[in-house]
Amino acid sequence: MNDALMDVPEQDLEDPLFEAVIEDQFAGERIDKVLATMLPEFSRSRIQQAIAEKQVMLDGKLVSSKTKVFGGESIKVLDITNEMQTAFEPENIAIEVVAEDDDILVINKPVGMVVHPAAGNWSGTLLNALLYHYPQLGQVPRAGIVHRLDKDTSGLLVVAKNIAAQTQLIRQMQQHEVERLYLAVVWGEPKPMGLIDKPIGRDGRDRTRMAPLTLGGKPARTHYEQIAVGYYDHHQVELPITVVKCQLETGRTHQIRVHMASIGHPLLGDQTYQHLAPKARRMPLPMDWHRQALHAFRLSLRHPVTGERLEWQAPLPDDLQKLINVLGFDQEAILSDISPIQQGRF
Repeated sequence: MNDALMDVPEQDLEDPLFEAVIEDQFAGERIDKVLATMLPEFSRSRIQQAIAEKQVMLDGKLVSSKTKVFGGESIKVLDITNEMQTAFEPENIAIEVVAEDDDILVINKPVGMVVHPAAGNWSGTLLNALLYHYPQLGQVPRAGIVHRLDKDTSGLLVVAKNIAAQTQLIRQMQQHEVERLYLAVVWGEPKPMGLIDKPIGRDGRDRTRMAPLTLGGKPARTHYEQIAVGYYDHHQVELPITVVKCQLETGRTHQIRVHMASIGHPLLGDQTYQHLAPKARRMPLPMDWHRQALHAFRLSLRHPVTGERLEWQAPLPDDLQKLINVLGFDQEAILSDISPIQQGRF
């Protein structure tokens, strides 16, 4: 018997949620992978969690996720909760409200918060927090969310508090009337300003990544402009680092990250797309930094009811302030230069 197997308490043997005999075709495979195939409604991470919670048995013994099967064994799953059942549950999670009225909320999203539940993040999201603090948002599609930020991107986003406001904000998004200005720190020195006009879609070699595509993909346009250029000297190897502001015309998944990497200037700390600039990949950062250096600094839109043009700014989070200071940039000068990009100049 596999060394990972352990005795299971007798009371746990009753009423399994799932029971089957493992087919010979799975011989040599890990138990978590086998169960992910046999129970496609559950993610592999959720199955691994159930195994860790001692809810999976093989021939009457508990297993670890690394346990390999031989075929012919009896497998039982005692209990496992579908993650999607908790996707739209209210959760008491703090959120920073920058502005609020009867129709909209403007949120300053922290680093590490997922905006909307999805595979691997079925709870702990902004949506769960919104449903707790504003129960009426349960009557609005996606709890009023009209656009998103990546988990490790900080900054501003707007939430509609009713369906009419949501419809109007979505229309503004579609007509490129919502101004979203980001601050990013990138490897290298891009030209002073530019427009990146490259459709974006799923990377054919890695479906977890996005990529600029010559065929297919959705239209994507990013304007960028230099704010400051510095030089990072590591063991006498000097590499420029640039603070840029980016303004979106479209809002594709990972758009700024993909576009800047596609021109050879990936964001500092972006482990997903930094491979597109081999020299940057080899350069260690001067501080502990584990996320893409990207912050949604300014948000401007027309109020969905009054039509008034409104604008908000979010200060840089503490970690990004520290990174900018460690790299030797003048933070005050940078913040004073984050004005909207004049798109007609391109």
